[in-house]
Amino acid sequence: MCVGIPMQLQAVNGIVGHATDNGQLQLLDLSLLPDARPGDWVLGFLGTAREILPEAEALLIRKALAGLSQVMAGGDAGDAFADLEARTPRLPPHLQAALDAGRTTG
Repeated sequence: MCVGIPMQLQAVNGIVGHATDNGQLQLLDLSLLPDARPGDWVLGFLGTAREILPEAEALLIRKALAGLSQVMAGGDAGDAFADLEARTPRLPPHLQAALDAGRTTG
């Protein structure tokens, strides 16, 4: 399983992005994000930026990843998932559309 990590771009040099992840400088391939600019939050997968994220979403993802890390170390997730606990589960849009159309199987 691949986990996307939100990182903030510090500099862009052609298709190479210089981003920070918990204070560590990372190089990212920006080929899929030609409009990415310094200051943008991007979702990085194995050295490739795949999506530009709103800052609020990037920070929620980082908080959730920190909570998972704490649980894996034997600790408590704290309020890392408070945004999810405050609402009912939702299907992704494509599955909700299928359900609304009456489809209940593949």
